[in-house]
This record gives sequence, C-alpha cells and structure tokens, in this order.
Amino acid sequence: MSNPTIPNTPPQFKTAEYPGQPGSDRCKFCNQTIAGSYYRVNSAMACAACAEQARLKIPKDNHAAFMRGLLFGVGGAILGLILYAVFGIVTGLMVGYVSLAVGYIVGKAMMMGSGGIGGRRYQIAAVVLTYAAVSIAAIPIYIAQESKTHKAVPTEQSQSVHNPGEQSSGNVAPAPEQNPPAPKRHPNVGAALVILALVGLASPFLELADPFHGLIGLVILFVGIQIAWKITRGISLQIFGPFKLSTPTAGQPSAG
Repeated sequence: MSNPTIPNTPPQFKTAEYPGQPGSDRCKFCNQTIAGSYYRVNSAMACAACAEQARLKIPKDNHAAFMRGLLFGVGGAILGLILYAVFGIVTGLMVGYVSLAVGYIVGKAMMMGSGGIGGRRYQIAAVVLTYAAVSIAAIPIYIAQESKTHKAVPTEQSQSVHNPGEQSSGNVAPAPEQNPPAPKRHPNVGAALVILALVGLASPFLELADPFHGLIGLVILFVGIQIAWKITRGISLQIFGPFKLSTPTAGQPSAG
C-alpha cells in the first residue's frame, strides 16, 4: 500500500542547485552582495565584475614570453650544472639530492622569465633542461676526479736510454733515420665535445653499473624533474559561469 504522504515521482540524480537567500550570497573578492548570477573563480564565488578582473589578470602566452622563459631556463640550468659540479668536485661525492635544487632553480628561472606564464611547452622545456644540467654535470666531476688520481700517482721520467755496451763518454754516431716520423694528428675538438656530451647525457643510466646507488640517483633525478614540471605549470586560475542564483520557493528552507 502506498503512503499518500510520500511523492510518487522518481528521484532525480542531477547537479544540486542550492537556492540562495537574498543578501546572503556575497562575492569573496569585493564582499558585495551577488544578485541574479554569479561566477566561480576556482572554488570561490565571485560577482561578474570581479570575475572579469580575474580573467584580465591571467597572463597571455605568446612566443616572446616562451623565448624569455626558455632563455632564463637555460641560465638556470647552467647555474644548476655549476652548483652540482662544484659540490661534487669539492666533496668528492655524487649526491643526487642536488638534483632537487637544480629542478627548483630551472623551474623558478623559467617562470621569472615568462612573467608567471606556464603550460605544457614550458614544462617539457624545464624537464629537458633539468635532466641535461644534472647529467652533464658528471663530466667536470669525472675530469676533476681523474686529474686528482693522476697527480696522486708518482710519474717516472726517464732522461735517456742507453744500450748496455755503450759508454757514456764515448762518441757514438747517431743511427741514420730510416723513416721520417709520422705527422701528428690534431684531435677533432668538436667530435670530442660531442662524445663527452653524449656520455654525460647517458651518465644517469651508466651509473646503474652500481644498481643500488644508480637506481637511487635516478629516482632522485625524477623527483627533481617533477619539481620543475610542477613549477612551470603556471598560474592555476579557472573561471566558471555564469550561474543563476535560484530564489527559494514558498515553504522551502533557504540555504544560508
């Protein structure tokens, strides 16, 4: 048996609309009473005027802004590379935690150059610059360590080589030169630099020769890249609306 006090209409599973009480809905920015319609700036209720001001304050992305951000990002990557290399050379340790600082520096530098504008292409550039700065920093660290190793090993310098039957005071005619010495080949500096750069870029994965420390270094580098990715996301501002303010009906309680 149906109860006459219970309505027979089926339940509606739609977005709830909460009726507002006149004078109770205020803009979160100017604190003025909202009447008729309102907007949502992220999650805050806003009047039409404040929503329009917020929309105008959103920085516009363009090619010039991206190039400034990229230029500042390259500068930040160079600074991060120097920081990482100096720390490794002075301490003699390859501490991956410096990668976190490098990611922060690169991200902040790009946002400074772009004036707070971010987006997907800024994030991709920040990831590439962070990885390049951390990986290539291994090159000066390796060169410095090899230089210290060679200085620590005593070098033997031979003054002259004599045959067992020769006398030091005798006049020995030099043997005639059979073949002229081969001309010295000058090393290709460009090719050497390219090889060094490729080895440097692969250094985070080459460190996996020591699986434990290599894996930890990769994880920390990934966290540093994430820091740069989040920073270059840019200003997170979303504006929704307009939405109509529904008035409370008779006998229906109003939401304060």
